[in-house]
Amino acid sequence: MAAAISGEGRRPSPGLSPPEAERPLDTRIPPIRGRAAHNAPLAASTWFRVGGYADTLVRPADAEDIVDLLRGLDDATPLTIIGAASNLVIRDGGLPGVTIRLARGFGDIAVEADGIVAGAAALDVTVAETAAAHALGGLEFLVGIPGTIGGAVAMNAGAYGAEIKDVLDWAEVATRDGLLRLSAADLRFAYRRAELPPRAVVTRARLRATPGDAAAIAQRLNEIRAAREATQPVRARTGGSTFKNPPGDRKAWELIDAAGCRGLRMGAAQVSEKHCNFLINTGGATAAEIEALGEDVRARVRAATGIDLEWEIRRIGRPA
Repeated sequence: MAAAISGEGRRPSPGLSPPEAERPLDTRIPPIRGRAAHNAPLAASTWFRVGGYADTLVRPADAEDIVDLLRGLDDATPLTIIGAASNLVIRDGGLPGVTIRLARGFGDIAVEADGIVAGAAALDVTVAETAAAHALGGLEFLVGIPGTIGGAVAMNAGAYGAEIKDVLDWAEVATRDGLLRLSAADLRFAYRRAELPPRAVVTRARLRATPGDAAAIAQRLNEIRAAREATQPVRARTGGSTFKNPPGDRKAWELIDAAGCRGLRMGAAQVSEKHCNFLINTGGATAAEIEALGEDVRARVRAATGIDLEWEIRRIGRPA
């Protein structure tokens, strides 16, 4: 059971009528101690470098600030939570309602004897490196996952033979009823998914680790870094693995390659030549081009193999 533990660049918002768009921000969201902006640009903060504006972008001060915000929001107000925006396509029409982005105040990392407590905005790679620096093993796989701990918990992120479900002791989430501490069992982890309470926001998590040999842990960390560098377009504008691996032993990239999609282009969006389960923005792509290219890949794989690939990248917001 869960245990309770306590404009920026202005432009007409595509999701609001002009009278509503001109209403002061503080009349549409409850008072908060963090920062809020109306018609906030998002593209520059996403890994794909695409996407429209957020109607209202909120950067809460702390976990209690999120609780207050959630309590004051009407259930009908759309709510989106984003972290590093690494595994995400924000559509060109932007995000309606309220978007929460965790940044300052949610990136702390605390080292314990047998684990790490990390804020939701802490980068996965930083958590892996911090654990290694303190001779704590078992979290090396995180160095191969672009994104933050909050996102990793929300999607049960995994790489190189391990997933968040394998190391999570608990996750703290903010809800309109307060802060909850949820175990791995509470979250009902499955492949690339977790069951969070409605409109909940992960604020921090404790990950188990095992004291070990510092040199061996550092070597494993470097092996994962080298493998990722050699096989993935890590320096491109991309969103990580595009499609989930289908059930069984087949890999999404193998199916995409066999369907002749390596290097396939749509406008400035392209299937990576280096790893064809990655889509990349070669420069000037729109979110619509990236999403349409992904759907074209799915259709070609379906026609060639009969297998329906499932998106791993989240696609959110309004079309242009």
